[in-house]
Amino acid sequence: MNLSTAQHTVTAFDAEIHDLRAMVLEMGEKSTCAITRAIEALEHQDLALAKSVVADDREIDALERRIDALSIQTIALRAPMADDLRHLIATFKISSIAERIGDYAKNIAKRVPLVAESSRQIEPVALLPSMAKIAADLVRDSFQCYADGDIDLAVSVWARDQTLDNFYTSFFRSIITYMIENPAHISESAHLLFIAKNLERIGDHATNIAELSYFAETGRQMPDRTKGNDVIGTGWAKQQDLLVS
Repeated sequence: MNLSTAQHTVTAFDAEIHDLRAMVLEMGEKSTCAITRAIEALEHQDLALAKSVVADDREIDALERRIDALSIQTIALRAPMADDLRHLIATFKISSIAERIGDYAKNIAKRVPLVAESSRQIEPVALLPSMAKIAADLVRDSFQCYADGDIDLAVSVWARDQTLDNFYTSFFRSIITYMIENPAHISESAHLLFIAKNLERIGDHATNIAELSYFAETGRQMPDRTKGNDVIGTGWAKQQDLLVS
């Protein structure tokens, strides 16, 4: 390979990496926005907004397909090594996680009409906007640490997910108590429990993005962290997962 060809190859590789990162960050922005809009639709029982969140998820899915195709092409044609390969694989995996975050937001929006069918106000629903803000902030910061290569922010996201886990555990206990005391409201309460679980899983995915960003920058894995559900016992955690799976 002569010098001119080598320079062209490097320039093409840099352009592909730039395009991939731009698309991943666009996915991050869209998925974060979807979380906020889905909870706003729930809070105001805005069925049109909920429907829009569901429809817009197709844009996130389309971006993931484009990233998949370009990632595979880049690996096959450029044969990146070391740091380049690590960053490329992290980008590929993060796009898949962003798509899942979008799916969770879409699932929340899909439950808005089911909750809105009832005129009853379920008291624990007031907790969900605060929980959603924590989840959206974690997602936003996880993509920021990916964009900036900020390992300190990655560690912060990783640590702050515990707050969301604790919030979910508190909500779970509150909604179960409410269902026991108000059996006529079980159907609507169950939908809210699914929504809370989706928010908790969004936090887990934000943590995964932070971990991948940390690995891309350092070549090291973050240590395992005890989950909030682990603190209250595996039996309780399994009970939660069975109820919302």
